[in-house]
Amino acid sequence: MENAPIVKTFFDAPTWTFTHVVYEEPGSQCAIIDSVLNYDPKSGRTSTQSADEVIEFIRHQNLQVNWILETHAHADHLTAGSYIKKHVGGKLAIGKHIQEVQAVFKNIFHLEDAFQANGSQFDHLIEADEELPLGNLKMKALFVPGHTPACMAYVIGDAIFVGDTMFMADVGTARCDFPGGDAHALYKSVKRILSFPDETRLYMCHDYPPNDREVVYVTTVGEERQHNIHIHDGISEQDFVAMRTARDSTLEMPVLILPSVQVNIRAGEFPPKEANGVSYLKIPLNYL
Repeated sequence: MENAPIVKTFFDAPTWTFTHVVYEEPGSQCAIIDSVLNYDPKSGRTSTQSADEVIEFIRHQNLQVNWILETHAHADHLTAGSYIKKHVGGKLAIGKHIQEVQAVFKNIFHLEDAFQANGSQFDHLIEADEELPLGNLKMKALFVPGHTPACMAYVIGDAIFVGDTMFMADVGTARCDFPGGDAHALYKSVKRILSFPDETRLYMCHDYPPNDREVVYVTTVGEERQHNIHIHDGISEQDFVAMRTARDSTLEMPVLILPSVQVNIRAGEFPPKEANGVSYLKIPLNYL
């Protein structure tokens, strides 16, 4: 297919997260989608091993970083977007509705007055259906709310990078019980993705393989329409919402939700250092 991108995928095993580098050829422009900053919840220490692997690949391929994209403010891993930008450049971008997410979590975490819930921490706020330049590749942003009110998917050539809207067919779809989540909206968002041609490649942000199968990061629209356990063809919106609501009521909070969201709404920067020169994250007790 014309303008089909090359995709190099990196897997962060502790968070089951895929980071994708999307480009046309060595030496071309590229986009980095959903990067990972390593975080140890026991010690509170961060490291950059996963991000450094991406940076090494970009330099080896002589790629020019045009975009460092987030599909949403993740609750299961910290973004390395700011770190990567400092080393290889690029514009940090996320959907414009991040402002709603920032406003909610500024209140939940009682963040400092100076924190602006206006998306200004990012270089660019993406509009629904906006086309983003990426060399000779065609890239379009899809607004796909439901998991969060700010989720975006990115259509690049014959591939869609779906974020957390959906997973491999035997895993299903994203939870909708975070602040601003909406199962009705998620149903419509996934159906929009699945309206693309059957051969369209779908790149996952996560995989949680059941029954000891190997980790997989790419599938197709046709495969998902036939076999997705939550939203295959024939599943009504009413049935989906009932299933999603019941399932979400049984799920625990992600292990890294509290540190992740605080860093991710800041585009990967840490909270301002306090008088002793240390940055701190907050844990709201008995709130979530």
